Amino acid sequence: MSLASLYDDSTCPISFELFPPKTDAGLESLYENVRKLMQFNPSFFTCTYGAGGSTQGTTLEVLKKVREITGLPVASHLTCVNATVEDLEQYLQDASKQGVDYIVALRGDPPKGSEQFEATEGGLRYANELVELIRAKFPDLGIAVAGYPEVHQEAPSAEVDLENLKRKVDAGADIIITQLFYDNNDFYRFRDRCVQAGIGIPIVPGILPVTNFKQALRIAQMCKARIPQSLEHAMTACDSEAEQFKLGVEHARAQISDLREQGVSGIHYYVLNKCEAARELLAGA
Repeated sequence: MSLASLYDDSTCPISFELFPPKTDAGLESLYENVRKLMQFNPSFFTCTYGAGGSTQGTTLEVLKKVREITGLPVASHLTCVNATVEDLEQYLQDASKQGVDYIVALRGDPPKGSEQFEATEGGLRYANELVELIRAKFPDLGIAVAGYPEVHQEAPSAEVDLENLKRKVDAGADIIITQLFYDNNDFYRFRDRCVQAGIGIPIVPGILPVTNFKQALRIAQMCKARIPQSLEHAMTACDSEAEQFKLGVEHARAQISDLREQGVSGIHYYVLNKCEAARELLAGA
């Protein structure tokens, strides 16, 4: 099934994002969590890889196994970091042979120790160029791209950020998956601006519950996501991690309920290789 066709009706499909564990025990735990998440009828799973492509091989192994376990389509992240065009084409070829159905096409963050992204000699500089490459050389692969409700951290303005997104869409993206956010109004403003810019493909909100405030604060700072003051104050007033978990799930559940009422195309869950928060959320949906 093509990626675009998953969003053709009003069923609001869901998807889950994984990352490649570093140990065999981590892999087994991940696969067990994938089995548990299947009760919620996801449409596909995605998997990231380490900085600079350090775990690309493991990513493909994870996706192959997830496909065997679930029988569902799978999507690999792919970035331009530390990669020539030849490297990218080889990975896409390997991914296709492994049964990968979709690609989450990203420019990628600057390597550790670098303040700004620099294209590898013989490589690509922008995500829209990666989308163009995939469309030209691997037309059967579905393509998701990233959108930023609160603006990409390197963009000089919201207008420039939206222009960059439009280039990715015009290059052939099937869907947009957003960076995490904690205030739905940020998403709705972003969606309205996309429509005004002529972007007509599905815009899928990405959700990561705040279940551990220190961890969530670190992740939010990395991607410049804003945690509302009301949520921050409530989190810091909690006496235990269990209370934070409950509060974070409740906040995310309210987000998701509101998003569904406002007719979002689907929902993408950043599960961090765990299933507890997603199971709590979806069991109460």
